[in-house]
Amino acid sequence: MDESRNLKEFQEKIGYTFKNERLLYEALSHSSFANENKKTRNSNERLEFLGDSVLSIVVSDYIFEHFKHLPEGELTKLRASLVCEKALFEFSKKLDLGKHIFLGKGEELTGGRERASIVSDAMEAVIAAIYLDGGIECARRHIMNFLPKDISPEHTVTFHDYKTVLQEIIQKNPEEKVEYFLKSEEGPDHDKRFTVQVKLNSNVIGEGVGRSKKNAEQNAAKEALSLMGYTV
Repeated sequence: MDESRNLKEFQEKIGYTFKNERLLYEALSHSSFANENKKTRNSNERLEFLGDSVLSIVVSDYIFEHFKHLPEGELTKLRASLVCEKALFEFSKKLDLGKHIFLGKGEELTGGRERASIVSDAMEAVIAAIYLDGGIECARRHIMNFLPKDISPEHTVTFHDYKTVLQEIIQKNPEEKVEYFLKSEEGPDHDKRFTVQVKLNSNVIGEGVGRSKKNAEQNAAKEALSLMGYTV
């Protein structure tokens, strides 16, 4: 499928027409494709960063308004279950997003279109692109189109969200601060390995490796919890 047709079809699927189509080009461009087309294309990594925040604020706003009886800790868990990589990958299937991502040859050959980390990152990048092109209300409408219609507190942790558990433990001491740092990024585009450290104030309390930065962060939090004596 040529690029113009690809973009047109995807816009029809999401029900949104971009004023600046370059934003959608970038949102659908995986780093492996951008690296092969350096003169003409940026990857979607910066948009992914922004989209993660837009998604979080929209979901936070929704569950804050609709679940007034839930305490902060339960709201955090519910939000985490709706914005995690696993959830985004499931949402993306409604749009057949993997079909529309621009991939490099290596990723194409090794099943990148079905890889949760790639597709969920693209999902966040598309959210950011819509936000930049049309504003927060357009982004909100897009997000609400794929969120489950039957959200409930029972939805919560259907996966192991070690980051949320670690945050809940640390935030009992308001002066403490948890941050995640990318230590290294290795391997070809189609087989990346990310190493992330989690720090409490300035001290490393855990380290994790994963196929995506999000997965590496979860593994770092898991190690931190284990070293702190918590069963994980």
